[in-house]
Amino acid sequence: MTADTLFPVVGIGCSAGGLEALEELLAHVPESSGMAFVIVQHLDPFHTSALPELLQRVTSMTVVEAVDGVVVRPEHVYIIRPNCDLSILHGKLHLLEQMAPRGLRLPVDFFLRTLAEDLKERAIGVILSGMGSDGVFGLRAIKDRGGLTLVQDPRAAQSDSMPRSAIEAGIADVVAPAKAIPARIMECLRHPLRSANRDSTPLLSALNTLDKIVVLLRDRCRTDFSLYKPNTLQRRIERRMVVHQIVKPDDYVRLLRTNPHELDLLFKELLIGVTSFFRDPEVWNLLREQAIPALLSDRPSGGSLRAWVAACSTGEEAYSLAMTFIETVEQLKPSQRYSLQIYATDLDPDAIERARKGVFPANIAADVPSSRLTRFFTAEDGGYRINRQVREMVVFATHDIISDPPFTKLDVLCCRNLLIYFGAELQKRLLQTFHYSLNPHGVLLLGNAETIGNHDHLFMQLNSKLRLFQRRDESTPPGVLNFPAYVAPSTTLMNKPLMDSGTDDIGQLTDQLIQQTFAPAAVLVGINGDIIYFSGRTGKYLEPPAGKTNINIHAMAREGLREALTGVILRALKDPQPIHLKGLKIGANEGTQTVDVTVQAIQKPEQLRGRVIIVFQDVPTAPVRRRKGKAIEAEPHDAVHQELQQTREALQLTQEEMQTTVEELKSSNEELQSTNEELQSTNEELTTSKEELQSLNEELQTVNAELQSKVEDLTWIRNDMTNLLNSTEIATIFLDNDMLLRRFSSHATKIFKLISGDVGRPLSHIVTDLDYPGLRDDAMEVLRTLMFCEREIETHDGRWYRARIMPYRTQDNVINGVVITFIDISETKKLEASLRERGNP
Repeated sequence: MTADTLFPVVGIGCSAGGLEALEELLAHVPESSGMAFVIVQHLDPFHTSALPELLQRVTSMTVVEAVDGVVVRPEHVYIIRPNCDLSILHGKLHLLEQMAPRGLRLPVDFFLRTLAEDLKERAIGVILSGMGSDGVFGLRAIKDRGGLTLVQDPRAAQSDSMPRSAIEAGIADVVAPAKAIPARIMECLRHPLRSANRDSTPLLSALNTLDKIVVLLRDRCRTDFSLYKPNTLQRRIERRMVVHQIVKPDDYVRLLRTNPHELDLLFKELLIGVTSFFRDPEVWNLLREQAIPALLSDRPSGGSLRAWVAACSTGEEAYSLAMTFIETVEQLKPSQRYSLQIYATDLDPDAIERARKGVFPANIAADVPSSRLTRFFTAEDGGYRINRQVREMVVFATHDIISDPPFTKLDVLCCRNLLIYFGAELQKRLLQTFHYSLNPHGVLLLGNAETIGNHDHLFMQLNSKLRLFQRRDESTPPGVLNFPAYVAPSTTLMNKPLMDSGTDDIGQLTDQLIQQTFAPAAVLVGINGDIIYFSGRTGKYLEPPAGKTNINIHAMAREGLREALTGVILRALKDPQPIHLKGLKIGANEGTQTVDVTVQAIQKPEQLRGRVIIVFQDVPTAPVRRRKGKAIEAEPHDAVHQELQQTREALQLTQEEMQTTVEELKSSNEELQSTNEELQSTNEELTTSKEELQSLNEELQTVNAELQSKVEDLTWIRNDMTNLLNSTEIATIFLDNDMLLRRFSSHATKIFKLISGDVGRPLSHIVTDLDYPGLRDDAMEVLRTLMFCEREIETHDGRWYRARIMPYRTQDNVINGVVITFIDISETKKLEASLRERGNP
């Protein structure tokens, strides 16, 4: 096939239960369809496939096993060979040895991806019965390239996992039974929009239909596609028209107006994008080896970096960036602590929802090395889940990059293969927005087919081949940026005079003034004592501890207050009545002070339920009495002081016991974590074994289906042979090389006293009516010389038979015994005798 060949190629993927579906599909392919078919099935690598022979019975097309370098031709069916991956390049099939272990082999995805790259809109992908999710990524690639995707109806499939996975991924153009798929393909291929001359004026634009569809989409989906490239929109709209077999654009507009579901499907169609983990590995190697280390070196004191992954789809690219950052930090081992916060956005809310879950099919093993799968993923039933460390680095959100405000103060901005769908004016505006969003020396990563155009004054090329750019330190001209701006309420309030404010604003400001000036100091804490809110001046009662920042009430309480608060918060949560701690002596910078403390759990409002308020109230110092001209302090209350001292000692003891308990719990937690890691490792091993067994089961089911078909064929052949032998009325006996009985026809029982149990016995042991003592010797001689022997033999009751002994040849031309036939010639002998009597009166 040359580059200008126009016939389509149908790539068919199947697994368990696929033989029946393949037979149904190929049996209904019309003659002279002009298509080529390539079948990729999960095969046992050590079993010779009988698929070409079995499928040749149901189709007039030529069915062959694929050979390396063969040119694909129409009206041919090519079948993958066992233990091989199949690819196509410039119309030629290429075989590659399968390297992945069982459970990780994805031959359907591998071939369909190469088919999409090689044939683009002439590629047709079909998924039939099978287990797992192999084929999903391949169909997505075909759909993105403008090809056609079809899936067998899961209700008609023996194993519905592969078809159902493709349907749930939203990439199936047509869902139909296997026997109906060829007709649906022919309908789409014969549609006028597929055969129209692409150089002519676009049909939608000529009839001014495109604007109408954009308006309907904007009204339904709140997204403006008017700035997208018209050719891109037209191709995707025409695909939907072809699927529905609609020729006139006005008819499709009427369908959109009466069927909102079709608007949703068209919206998905316009957003369809191919994504995968670590797509273009050289790009991620460049980030790991150069870009990220350079960003870290600009912050020698450590800190947090920010990244934005625009058009993230189902999240693979965002998670790839997170994993790359983790690997870079582990490789560099910097002395300071670094972190990365990734904002991943997309216009499709369903894609964002799938990205948030972080669950991916087993197909990702083709893109993610086994070391990363073990390091960053947890194996689950039928796929993998991203681990917590990576998931917590990414925040997903629905976001329209055209109309929504951008993320700012970014160090990395990844926007790959999105600008190619936009017009020049929108590309220009987005590049200026990207420059505004990035920090100085921040990096911009674009797709392989994208460029910054004439914006060299905004970005500097770091690697032109891999499309990595760095922000130049040039301010964006005023008035250039065009996105909604967010104005903080506080800014608006500061710009207005007080008298212009509403009554509600005056009341709020007055409440704040009274609270800060006249109300007692207080703090709002959680169940563990972590301080949520400070009110008033709490410095006399709380102070920040030395060392790492800790805003827990037990850590910040001054001496005297810390012991008194031990266990009080939990008690307050159980008791609705406030707890009063009277006359606490708290250490202060000037000495000590007496404080009353009230601790109470909050019930209302609902938003504060479960929190505890701690209020501090200073107690006035007792007056100084004078006796005989001397100032004497107030008499201490010894009993109270002694009781407080005992209480403090008891609380101190309780606190020590609690610390001991906490340490024991920490030790137990570490042991449990270690056990959990061991169990996790065991679970991963079991999951891997399960996947291998599942793959082996699929291969065995395929082999079993082929063998079952062979058994059915052999059964019919045996029936045919039995009927043939019985219908000829020729007694036939089959002997092996040792002259043991192998098989006999029903007519042979009239000559030999044979029953079915005689199979395997020497023929000489069988009682016979023949007067032929040399039968065994003649059979041995035929076996030795390979020359047939023919004799006329008489029976004891006067019947005559012509006995013919011939070698038994197999299909491999191997001699494996003799065949003896007996033809009844009794009537011939009687006629001969009668003629002799007439001639000799």
